[in-house]
Amino acid sequence: MSEYQYYEFVAIDRPLDDRELAEVRAMSTRAHLTATSFVNEYHWGSFRGDVHRMVERYYDAHLYLANWGTHQLMFRLPRAVLDLAVAEPYCLGDCVTAETSGERIILGFSSEDESGDWVEAAETSLSAVVGVRADLAAGDLRPLYLAWLAGYGAWERDEWAFDRDHDDRLEPPVPPGLRTLTAAQRAMADFLRLDRDLLHVAASASPDLAVRADDSRALAVWIAELDVAEKDRLLLRVAGDDAAGVRMELLRRFRDSATAAPEQAPRRTVADLLDGAARHRRDRERREAAVEAEQQARLEARRARERARRLDALARDQDDAWQRIEVMVATKKASQYGAAIELLVDLRDLAEREGRTETFMRQASALRGRHTGKPAFLRRLAAIGIEAGQAHSRRRDPRGPMRRISVIEL
Repeated sequence: MSEYQYYEFVAIDRPLDDRELAEVRAMSTRAHLTATSFVNEYHWGSFRGDVHRMVERYYDAHLYLANWGTHQLMFRLPRAVLDLAVAEPYCLGDCVTAETSGERIILGFSSEDESGDWVEAAETSLSAVVGVRADLAAGDLRPLYLAWLAGYGAWERDEWAFDRDHDDRLEPPVPPGLRTLTAAQRAMADFLRLDRDLLHVAASASPDLAVRADDSRALAVWIAELDVAEKDRLLLRVAGDDAAGVRMELLRRFRDSATAAPEQAPRRTVADLLDGAARHRRDRERREAAVEAEQQARLEARRARERARRLDALARDQDDAWQRIEVMVATKKASQYGAAIELLVDLRDLAEREGRTETFMRQASALRGRHTGKPAFLRRLAAIGIEAGQAHSRRRDPRGPMRRISVIEL
């Protein structure tokens, strides 16, 4: 299989100017490039530019995936809306990184899976995930926790992902709302391969959200209470082409003012979370298996009833069934052979039900004798146990009981 890599960058807070576009174009002449986006796919070779520099200088969000199993996300935000000290407790090796660059903070999220699972519609992945940047800017720390959790979730796929001393490491602060993720957060969790059982266990210690950043009514009340001088300062920033920064700052401050610090449940160890996920997965699979078994039993019972009704109808006119078989075989068409065999199987099962197996075998052997010049049909007869010289017995399974062959096997 050939290599495949997908790179996408998006400018959110402001578009690139002509000079910046020229600089980016110099890194890749074949990328699809606009003032707000950069997209390129590689089936051989790799991107010659520096991904980190691209985010540091030009773009606010980045997604990368490769068909050998690498998934990566990067987001750039103003330090005014997310402090490095807040993000650092969630950092985990290459899985979750955070660093500052001037007045910005750059977050990196990564997932590796050597099985190389594929993501359909790669070109839509970043658009589905990019909303977590606004969540983070508004003070929502769920994306950071999800990425941290997904990082340790890789330990279940790869026993060498972490050293054993990670078992006793404590989880970072558990943000509220893990049971009610946004669409973007769910997309991010999927992209980073976060196990749903691990998320379920982790979310059990997460309190409900006290306020939503998109509660326009509460936001309007809060803005109305801002000092006039503060509003003037914010409006001046908007006029100075910093509308995106003002929006992020306002939403973060609104969220902080409306959300009391939740009482933290006792912090769990990584081993607690992974062991809890294993137990939950085992219980869920047991429940799902029981439901599936019940559904299968109902399906089999319904099929048995339907087959019994079909055999009852066949019992009323078996002679006509044999005549129809003759007509179908005479066509020398594969589809008609299949229909004839299906009807023969029904006649055989009806004969077994009524204790007339010997009579059926004599009629079937006679049918075979009349069509010895049709090898394709004879092979199908052999598949259901009707072979030459078996006028009075059917092929038996060496283990004992008479062999039953479904029409599906044909």
